[in-house]
Amino acid sequence: MTRKQKKSLIRIIISAVLFAAALILTHVLKLPSWAGLLLFLPSYLIAGYDVLIGAVRGIFHGEPFDESFLMSLATIGAFAIGEHPEGAAVMLLYQIGELFQSVAVGRSRRSIAALMDIRPERANVLRGGEELEVSPEEVAAGEEIIVRVGERIPLDGVITEGSTSLDTAALTGESIPRDAGVGENVVSGSMNIGGVIRVRTAGVYENSTVARILELVESASSRKAKAENFITKFARYYTPAVVVSALLLAFVPPLFFHGELSEWVRRALIFLVVSCPCALVISVPLSFFCGMGAASKKGVLIKGSNYVETLSRTGTVVFDKTGTLTSGSFTVSDVHASNMTAGELLDIAALAESFSDHPIAHSIVRAHGGHIEPGRVSEVKELAGLGISALIDGRPVLAGSAKLMESRGITPVCTQGCESHSPTCVHIARDGVYCGHIIIGDEVKPTSEKAIRELKKAGVRTVMLTGDAERAAEAVGSKLGLDEVHAELLPQDKVKLVEDMLASREGRSTLAFAGDGINDAPVLSRADVGIAMGALGSDAAIEAADVVLTDDDPYKVASAIGISRRTMRIVRQNIVFALAVKLVVLILGALGLTNMWIAVFADVGVSVLAILNAVRAMRAGRE
Repeated sequence: MTRKQKKSLIRIIISAVLFAAALILTHVLKLPSWAGLLLFLPSYLIAGYDVLIGAVRGIFHGEPFDESFLMSLATIGAFAIGEHPEGAAVMLLYQIGELFQSVAVGRSRRSIAALMDIRPERANVLRGGEELEVSPEEVAAGEEIIVRVGERIPLDGVITEGSTSLDTAALTGESIPRDAGVGENVVSGSMNIGGVIRVRTAGVYENSTVARILELVESASSRKAKAENFITKFARYYTPAVVVSALLLAFVPPLFFHGELSEWVRRALIFLVVSCPCALVISVPLSFFCGMGAASKKGVLIKGSNYVETLSRTGTVVFDKTGTLTSGSFTVSDVHASNMTAGELLDIAALAESFSDHPIAHSIVRAHGGHIEPGRVSEVKELAGLGISALIDGRPVLAGSAKLMESRGITPVCTQGCESHSPTCVHIARDGVYCGHIIIGDEVKPTSEKAIRELKKAGVRTVMLTGDAERAAEAVGSKLGLDEVHAELLPQDKVKLVEDMLASREGRSTLAFAGDGINDAPVLSRADVGIAMGALGSDAAIEAADVVLTDDDPYKVASAIGISRRTMRIVRQNIVFALAVKLVVLILGALGLTNMWIAVFADVGVSVLAILNAVRAMRAGRE
């Protein structure tokens, strides 16, 4: 309990003792009305002085129609018509409800803060042979830092000395520690639980993984869902309407139907107490907040509650293939050379691909294993979706797909295992003459089949887009049970297909696209919801995507949709429950069939129940 909450509790206890004493004295001594006013007033003022001050401030700031104004008006009115116990009790119970709400909201916020408590406090940097403790923001790219057991890695980098185990649960949701040694990449925010390591930083703190995550979480609250915007607008018009309705209820029946003024004023005051919209104003945003917190625990970072709402309506998920449904960890499985040795062909291919960041290029360079002489390569051009052209030792070389060969008038020769239009079969030509091809292997991820199965169970249509040959793509699609497969696509073809699917969708269902973030930014930004997988190192993907997965597990796509749907169910439950209870009690109050105590439950009780229901969204990430 915070210091502020403890003060509120002490104030409530004092007010409750004074209220009980006043209640006993008025009943035992049969005191007159003015004496009851004096006895109950201290309890009322101790419990509600901040509410009264808030109401006055609201009036002077031109925003009178808030919860404090309604509660002040109702309780002062109760004292005015001689219902002193009810007036004091309403304020006391209201403050008890407010304290309960504060504790519930505080716990949920602390839970989320604990999930995202990954900001490193310091970095131990080596400068001039000395170890200095500095802020992570003061460490430059390329410097060496020491990370001891129990410390969080402050910046992204590469291990240069030592080996360890890393706890990445706060980043990826993965509970099993990951072993890491010399030459392996490490990301900031990971907890070192194995041994002392030295890390050469890959960049500055503001571009690190932990800084990106914190920025995403902090900016998420600014993007509100339609349900939140509805509640904001609803409260803006609802409260003045309630005050006008209460005035009409208090004075119209006595003026035109000869009713008793005190009775209709009492009904109007009940009307005011019931009408406080705090159950909606607090619980709906809290539901989204808790849902996004649950998603972050699973390694799913949602940029705002508006994307939670959009994601919950997903009817189609479109996957990129390489790096998304397949591992993207390419390996050279075979080399077929013409008019030269396999070693010579691999040497030419490695030189051409050494300037590319594509995973296929990396696999060829790894397979080469030898020393690459950059001076032998010049005029390198990367041809999107086709391959690479370059000058090697002054001679023109092409390395890429069969489409690239055919576009230059070269006929590719394929062997078994090499699909003629597959980008995983890299064809090589030099001086306009075909030299051979290299076959690249890529495996389906272990969780891909489970992800597709869960999505189909949830009624979501699954589609795969790829630049691979149709036969290779169909094999993956058949293995995973995908609904549609589109193959032999260039990047612009993927955008066109997604636009066509968006145009032909039915009803309010939305389309999500999941890609590995390397070259999918155009499609990520075009879809209703763009999901970048394992893309914390890609500026373009983080900027274009609406949801960022901290690792490359496709099952997290299904988890994200499941969490968003559960969150939206809780939001709808709170809206329907709060409005239904309030409407019933409002009608009963207007008809004189209820009292102030029931009105307090309809306000404070409903608020507490709605908040407890909202906090359930924190469990949305559990399986």
